[in-house]
Amino acid sequence: MTQRARLADTSEDFKKYDINKNTVATWEDGIRTNPNTKGTYEWWYFDANLNDGSQLVITFFAKSAVNPGSELEPSIDIELTQADGSKVSDHLEFTPAEFSAAKDECNVKIGQNYFRGNLKHYQIGVFSPKITVELEFDNVTPAWRRNVCIFFGDHDENNFGWLPATPRGKVTAKVTIASKEQTLTGDCYHDHNWGDVALMKVMHHWYWGRANIGDYTVISSYMTAEKKYGYQKLPIFFLAKKDQVLADNPKYMTYSEQDKQIDEQTKKPFHNQIIYDYNDGKHHYKISYLREKTISRISFIDQISGIKKLLAKLAGFDGAYLRFSGKIKLEVFDGDQIIETQSSQGLWEEMYFGKTLDV
Repeated sequence: MTQRARLADTSEDFKKYDINKNTVATWEDGIRTNPNTKGTYEWWYFDANLNDGSQLVITFFAKSAVNPGSELEPSIDIELTQADGSKVSDHLEFTPAEFSAAKDECNVKIGQNYFRGNLKHYQIGVFSPKITVELEFDNVTPAWRRNVCIFFGDHDENNFGWLPATPRGKVTAKVTIASKEQTLTGDCYHDHNWGDVALMKVMHHWYWGRANIGDYTVISSYMTAEKKYGYQKLPIFFLAKKDQVLADNPKYMTYSEQDKQIDEQTKKPFHNQIIYDYNDGKHHYKISYLREKTISRISFIDQISGIKKLLAKLAGFDGAYLRFSGKIKLEVFDGDQIIETQSSQGLWEEMYFGKTLDV
């Protein structure tokens, strides 16, 4: 029997969780789960396009969202993709005692590494043997969210939360590789995710992307819930110009995919073009993600060990993650006429937990 999956965006949802629908509070970027409870997970994510053509991605994890147990499993992922395509990356693991996070604001410490801020100004420090990064960034576009979370189950039994705390920011980063230090600047993005059930149990796959295109800021996602939820579609769309929100109601959005391919390593399907068309009758915008290359591939089975890995293989688990780089194009319409076109380089991802759908 198909169960319900829904965006929690009603006035009753906001009232129940004592959240102001129109204003994001500093505590919302603080820790939102009890990390010592089985099934809960949480992470804080950052990415940047830097002025030398490189792209930086940093994620602080309380524990894995793929197979969250009942204890903390803190880790950090860092990856710098340089302009020539070469990468410097590391995965750092820590003991539960090395993790702490505040409830009233973003203040996460894992070992000597830190991720902290107040929805306006942030600092991140990652000290890996392969790469050291110390950076600061400030919000250009204010924190945004249109729903409390995503609920799964006919009685909202489980949830997945997502807060774009920095839809757009300006970053200055000191990067050190092999004793060579350089200071870079650029634009950046930060979000915060949490939940109380393993994502592979509720989410089949999603595309997510963000871009800064001239004065415009874009965040978009198209999620597909798991089979037990009828592969329910869960769209999210955000477009702002400087600090003004232009469009964010997903009911006016049409989504399409073009030029399907199969990734040779993960065997998962992806699309070279992802298109979000937003038209509320008064305002019409079209966002196109145009893939140029795949810059990261992860097979989730490789992140599981021991008996859990064996059981996952026997169950046919083949979840994967793909990160893409390419052009993101914005078209602004007046009636049927395109009156403005802009594009920029950007990053986006496909997260594919479920068994491959032939669609």
